[in-house]
Amino acid sequence: MKNILILFGLLVLTGPKSIAQFGKEPILNLQNEDKRLLNWGYYLGFNQYDFQFEYKNDIGKDILVDKSIGFNVGLIGELNINEFLDTRFEPGLLYTARTLGFPGFTTEADAIREVRSTYIRFPLLLKASTRRIGNWKPFIEGGVYAAINLGSKEDSLDDNSSGEFRMKKNVYGYELGFGIDLYTEYFKFTPSIRGVFALTNELVPDNDPNSPWTGNINAMRTRGIFINFTFE
Repeated sequence: MKNILILFGLLVLTGPKSIAQFGKEPILNLQNEDKRLLNWGYYLGFNQYDFQFEYKNDIGKDILVDKSIGFNVGLIGELNINEFLDTRFEPGLLYTARTLGFPGFTTEADAIREVRSTYIRFPLLLKASTRRIGNWKPFIEGGVYAAINLGSKEDSLDDNSSGEFRMKKNVYGYELGFGIDLYTEYFKFTPSIRGVFALTNELVPDNDPNSPWTGNINAMRTRGIFINFTFE
């Protein structure tokens, strides 16, 4: 998480032609960019996904989550409502991996489960911006999303007793974030940071209701952070 935030800050500070384009009295770039009804673009980025667990009984032994850095890629369709508001549809592909450590086991094969997920995501967002200041414009954004987890293994007959950790295929949630539109000479470049919060309980319990892996889990939901770089 710390490394992602540092990377985000460095990329903002070293944006294209940062001194000349975003100084005190810059030459205004792309002056008609935000006047079009529809805008199109694409984004690339990084993510770090976690799990939030709710337990049936507090036994003092939490499941550990080892997080890694994943990547995001997708397209953008933007509808301009007025000078300050836009709606955005951002279909994309996301890959992430998480390693779960379950307490109470003596062997690594039983205690460790690697969860690799590839999500096809469909976020619908509302973007609220300030008035443009030279060649940059801060904004906040938020909305809802639906996602399909291609690596869910929801329909598998095997469970953790066979080494198979199962998750639900369809996931729903909401997102909140902020960023800065930077107007370069040729395109609009936008770094942004966003929190992702699943509302769906993504866990598919083991076949045994007293399973040592899932028996004490009441709910398991994704929590994550994105850093995206948008080109329009």
